[in-house]
Formats: sequence, C-alpha cells, structure tokens
Amino acid sequence: MNKHIYRLITMTFIMMLLIMPIGNMVKADEIQPVVSLGADLTKEQEQQILKLMDIQPEDVHLIRVTIQEEAEYLKGTSAIDKIGNKTMSSAYVRELKAGEGIEVETYNINWVTKEMYENALVTAGVKDAKVIAAAPFNVSGTGALTGILKAFEQIKGVKLDESAKKIANEEMVITGDLGEDIGNKEKAAELIKRVKEEVVEKKIKDPEEIKKIIIEIQHDLNIKLNEDQLKQLTQLMKKINNIDINIDDLKKQVSKIGERAKEITENNQEVKSFLGKIVDLFNQLIQSISNMFK
Repeated sequence: MNKHIYRLITMTFIMMLLIMPIGNMVKADEIQPVVSLGADLTKEQEQQILKLMDIQPEDVHLIRVTIQEEAEYLKGTSAIDKIGNKTMSSAYVRELKAGEGIEVETYNINWVTKEMYENALVTAGVKDAKVIAAAPFNVSGTGALTGILKAFEQIKGVKLDESAKKIANEEMVITGDLGEDIGNKEKAAELIKRVKEEVVEKKIKDPEEIKKIIIEIQHDLNIKLNEDQLKQLTQLMKKINNIDINIDDLKKQVSKIGERAKEITENNQEVKSFLGKIVDLFNQLIQSISNMFK
C-alpha cells in the first residue's frame, strides 16, 4: 500500500513539472514585450536599436510606426518641424506589475527628457510600463511617443483614447519648449506634473482658477512665466481636465519626477559651490602674488 502511494505521489510530481513550463510559456506569451521600430530604419539600424535596448528579436513582438502616424499626433504643435520626413525613433514597451509606475530610459534622444515622456504617457492613459525610447543617432525624440503608445496598445489589446493621445503629444511639446525658455526641462516637467495633479484632483475648469494654481506652483519652484506661457499652460490644463484621468494613477505613475528635479538642482548647486571655491582660491593666489611685488 505504501509503495502504491509513493508511486502515485511521484507520478503526480512529475506531471506537475511537465505542466508548469507550459503554463509559464502561455503567461509569458500574454505579456510579451513589444518593440515599435521606425519604418524608415535600415536593417543594420534596426539591429543597432535592438542592441542598444539589449534585447533579442525573438524575445519581443515587432511592429512598425510610420512618419504619417507621428505627424498625425504632432500636427499643430511646434514639434512638427522636428520630426523631418523619416521616422527613425523606436520604442520598447514591457508591462510591469500593478503599482510599479512608468519607467523610462532613452538612447540618442536629445530633446525629449525621461520626465517629459513619463508625464505625457500618463496623460495618454499608459500605466505600469517599462519604456525605452531609442534611435540610431541623435534625434529630438518627439516622434518616439507615437511608437510607445502604439506598442502599449499592442500589449494591452485595446486602443487608447485618441483625444488623450493628441493632448499627450501637445503636453510633451509644450513642456519641452517651456523647459528651453526657463533653462531647465526637469523643472518644467515638475511644474506640469504638479499643476496637472491639482487641476484633475479638484476638477477645476475655470481658467482663472487654473491660472492661480500655475502661478502658485511656479513661485514654489522659483520659476517666472510670462503671460503667453501662463495662457498656454492654462489652455493645456483645460484640455487635460476633459480627459478621464484617475487621480491616483496620475500621482503614482510618475511620482519620481519631482525627486529627480530636486536631485539635479542640488547637484547643480554643489557644482556651482565647488567652482566658486576654485574661483575664490584663484583670486586669493592672485592677491598673494600681487602683494609680493608691492
């Protein structure tokens, strides 16, 4: 009797070992990462992109994004001149566990920052995703957002709201332009994030109330916006407020933006302090030499 039980247990265990890999394969297939490649890339450039992303083609689902698709979402923004007539930017997207938020890496992207992508992605309805935006050489990166959104839709099997995608692209461009104007894209991204959170959470629709919030937060971040910039941000926030955005997602998905902006500011201050000490030392040396000849 004991031998029969032992054999039964052994056979059951072996069957479980045989079944488990199959279950895992099905699960892995369901959440297979997606890479959206620029349609105008050469085969060599595609290989270069995949190498930058440190992935093998057989481990992902490959799709293509065209210049026409990029232009559709950037139409009416200042970025339309930045994308040229070919699409070279590519994007890798992998679904993360619920609550992990949005993580972005970039390679050869010289205008759009990680924070700008993150802000725009949460506006478009993306959440809990690992994203890599890359190109074979330096590009602005404005067109990569379209590829990221297309890849995310492929993973989820659903279409994101078209209005939200267009507003997300507009937000990204406005943030970049503002960052150039004030000389700090990280602070610009933090400003957009904080204003967006407050406007969405309080469901503020009155333009004057939105403007007051922008002014309060700009002072807190030591930013000075002109009237045109205030008007532009107010209009953007009115559009964002019409999108169905979950406030908890909005806060959790890009929670590290403010922390990174603070780190960059503190690092810059440390560098300035260090350089100031060198200048002081140099001035003291000059003064000492001058005293020697008096």
